[in-house]
Amino acid sequence: MSVAESGLMGQQKSERSYSTGHLLVRLLGLAFRYRRACVVVTVMHGVLVLLNLATLGLTGLGIDFLQSQALHGSAPRWPAGIAPPSGWSPLQVVLALSGAVLAGALASAGVKYAAAIASAALSQRVLLQLRTDIYARLQRLSFRFYDSGQSSSIINRAAGDANNVRAFLDGVLIRMLTVVLTLVLYFVYMLQVHVGLTLACLASTPLLWVGSVLFSRAVQPAYLRASELGDAMVRTLVENLQGMQVVKAFARTAEQAVKFQAANESIRSLKFSIFQRMSTFQPLMGLLTQLNMLILIGYGGRLVIQGELSLGSGLFVFAGLLQEFAAQVAHITGIVNSVQSSLASAGRVFEVLDEPEEIRESGTPVRVRGVRDSLEFRGVSFGYVPDQPVLEDISLKLRAGECVAITGPTGSGKSTLLMLLKRFYDPTGGEILLDGRPLPDLCLADVRAAAGLVFQDSFLFSSTIAENIAFGAPEADREAVERAARSASAHEFISRLPAGYDSPVGEHGANLSGGQRQRLALARALIMQPSVLLLDDATSAVDPETELEIRQAIERVMRGRTTILVSTRFSTLCQADRVVVLQSGRITADGTPEQLLERSTWFRRLAELQSGAADPAGADTGESGAPKTLSLTELRGSVSAGSRRRAA
Repeated sequence: MSVAESGLMGQQKSERSYSTGHLLVRLLGLAFRYRRACVVVTVMHGVLVLLNLATLGLTGLGIDFLQSQALHGSAPRWPAGIAPPSGWSPLQVVLALSGAVLAGALASAGVKYAAAIASAALSQRVLLQLRTDIYARLQRLSFRFYDSGQSSSIINRAAGDANNVRAFLDGVLIRMLTVVLTLVLYFVYMLQVHVGLTLACLASTPLLWVGSVLFSRAVQPAYLRASELGDAMVRTLVENLQGMQVVKAFARTAEQAVKFQAANESIRSLKFSIFQRMSTFQPLMGLLTQLNMLILIGYGGRLVIQGELSLGSGLFVFAGLLQEFAAQVAHITGIVNSVQSSLASAGRVFEVLDEPEEIRESGTPVRVRGVRDSLEFRGVSFGYVPDQPVLEDISLKLRAGECVAITGPTGSGKSTLLMLLKRFYDPTGGEILLDGRPLPDLCLADVRAAAGLVFQDSFLFSSTIAENIAFGAPEADREAVERAARSASAHEFISRLPAGYDSPVGEHGANLSGGQRQRLALARALIMQPSVLLLDDATSAVDPETELEIRQAIERVMRGRTTILVSTRFSTLCQADRVVVLQSGRITADGTPEQLLERSTWFRRLAELQSGAADPAGADTGESGAPKTLSLTELRGSVSAGSRRRAA
């Protein structure tokens, strides 16, 4: 695909705006999918709270019992009227209470462990499903989404943002339910101890809630900005790694390091500002809870002295409850922090999940097995950006088995035709028909399987050569892989490798030459036995000798197949039965190579330039320096040579 064509794809994706309420509803809907696991984890935390209350109450009861023995006072009030046997000695009672406290502590430890395991299992299930959903959605989206988006942002959403959304369950929802449940149980327990003391000590609690709401509103924009800066940092890192040769070649390593450091510094600065706000919020919340302790000491101490409140089951237990109450309220800070992070990430994740699928099948798609009669573009128009057409009113019909070459200036829409044929995009006007049926009426998988595509710069995966060739037909055996490689003239160089077909391919095929990558890409297309072969300037980036080898391989494999060649190489164009010239998105000439020498000025000019007798600056010169133009007879000789090779 040409630089000019790809440059037209820069359409900015419309950013969706989600309200906080909408995001919370969506997140709660996600939690509802895992409601059983959420309930189990929440119940475990509830049991843990009850065990902690029981342990604290037994400890207070032990203090009351020891006080009664030391001061020879009245016996403590035993809960639910359950008192130790009258024959027990004080030591036995103390040991029994100590054993009960120990049993409660052990039970709490066991429940805490089980809750942690259940919470971790839930988190990983949610994270796995989220990433699976995002990946599945990305597979269904059209190329327009990728044209307008940044790959670093997509990676960040599938990794970091998905993890933050997952954190909503255990870091927000379950923690909030646990906090609310804990506060309710503590409040009820405290009321049973002393109503007046409870109300006095918790009078400042509404201020904690107000402070939490204000803090939440203050940090929400910062978390969204942090996600955007994270995208920029990942993008800078990826670009520098992928473009390391360019960076080093132009001696820009120091400048690029500064650029990456600046991106990192932006994130650090923003995260530090969030941390500063949290560091201000937490001490203020802590100060309010300490005021509660002052009230307890003053008011509660007076009640103990007046005999209205016991020292152990009353004041001691109340102090423990207040501390736990304050700890739970302090958790609100962490919950607010997590909810803002989750909301910011949820918006970015839902943008992907809500992205409309442009390429759809009809309700009852027709199965196809390739081109049997014809392939037709009927009045096709298309533009990557609205009101900026790349193709206009393209009408072109190919007979089954015919080879048609598409040529024209850079940016004329040559590669776009192939993209439309594979249904990477759908036309904005007109239609494409396969054997008389519009492509949207056909099974999408069948349409794409019927056409083998070789890109100008083919992508290879970081796996073995055999796995790369068999990518489109994973069930293919080694014999089929080798047969495809031989057809693509790749078997010879593969056999020379130490591990042959099991040789690893480096990232993006970095350990292979351009010609080797192209031949593997051709073999990958051929192993699917496509009835249509699409070649997008497959020989443009290789040396003349390699080009000849690839062209000879193409000549062999396109026999009996409907083939579309996109090229500006005159030698390649001569292989075709017909040549179509595109200029400014419109067909300006269509005919055999011989006919176009007379019909198309652009085609003839291309022939002259690549036949070695034309001056690229514009003047055709001979050996004497005088202007010279190749005769039609000479050009037809070149075309005839290609025609003879094609016929053979």
